[in-house]
Amino acid sequence: MKRSLSMLTAMFCAFGMLDAMAGTVKTPTIQGTYIEARTCDVYTAACFANSEVGLAGEEAIMAWDVREGAFNGVDLSGLKVVAVVRANATLGDTAADPLPAKAIIIYDARASKIQRKALSAFVKDMAGELVANVVREEITDITMNVDKCTKDGCGSLRAGDLVAIETRCIHQADNTCGNDTNFYGPLTDVIDAMPHFTSYEKFSGEGLGIKWNDGGRRGAFLATFAR
Repeated sequence: MKRSLSMLTAMFCAFGMLDAMAGTVKTPTIQGTYIEARTCDVYTAACFANSEVGLAGEEAIMAWDVREGAFNGVDLSGLKVVAVVRANATLGDTAADPLPAKAIIIYDARASKIQRKALSAFVKDMAGELVANVVREEITDITMNVDKCTKDGCGSLRAGDLVAIETRCIHQADNTCGNDTNFYGPLTDVIDAMPHFTSYEKFSGEGLGIKWNDGGRRGAFLATFAR
């Protein structure tokens, strides 16, 4: 009888520990999809990446589409926000300091003033020091799609006439050195990031001292995020 009681006690203790562990799992308060495009190849081999270091990759476009959730207590469900960054060195190069960087934040035209403030805080929380120095803010219509790859593409982004990104899946013929891999990772905390081929990438805004019309490189990531 004492042995049975001991076994039951052990079982209840085990279940209690499982419940406690389950209770510590953090439920995301904001989640959605993410697109990033850089002005250098992110999926490549060292032989190719080394030829770009210091010559390309100082710029990046990051975009978040909030599927659902809130930040700082403000509901951001369905809203989108874009950050455009110009750094001081090739982003991801561990031998150089990308800071100080300059950033522009582009807000969804549907966002209220309170929501724009929350979106700004969200972007700064996600991208950190890269967006600490915001030199300009814009408000415009933003459309963003992250879909399964088709012959026509995978992910796309439009932010008025300021930003445009078109991507497709990476094909075997896109490889350069034969040992290509994710040489650089995404610039922010994301989930299940997959490198993609940037068919088209454009920034035509003001404030960064540079505009670009780029593409034809393996320079994009598509992912999800949860915070």
